Amino acid sequence: MGEISARGGIRVRRVYEPPEPADGARVLVDRLWPRGMAKADAPFDEWCKEAAPSSELRRWYGHEAERFAGFVERYRQELAGDAAQRALGRLRELAADGPLTLLTATKEVSASHAAVLAEVLGEEA
Repeated sequence: MGEISARGGIRVRRVYEPPEPADGARVLVDRLWPRGMAKADAPFDEWCKEAAPSSELRRWYGHEAERFAGFVERYRQELAGDAAQRALGRLRELAADGPLTLLTATKEVSASHAAVLAEVLGEEA
């Protein structure tokens, strides 16, 4: 299964995996709605698309392994923007209340924006 854990009780999982009791608050952090998932059946509590990378950055990265380091650097720069900072604030609130699971449709969660986001939030824990 695709799952990683970060400091401060923050986990990253695929949105398609069934919820687990240890997940705590489950937040989708993708900009796009997951394929094949009905909104009525969404297995998460919130959708925080403002924390996702821009469409331009996402397309540039294309999940090509050799671009991951550059993606991380650019994404961290995007996270400094106003909308992203508000989104990070909301995620920090949720993490302060208990376990937080960041959800993504990405197949390789360890090389995803959600993993970077968990790392950023964990640095502050």
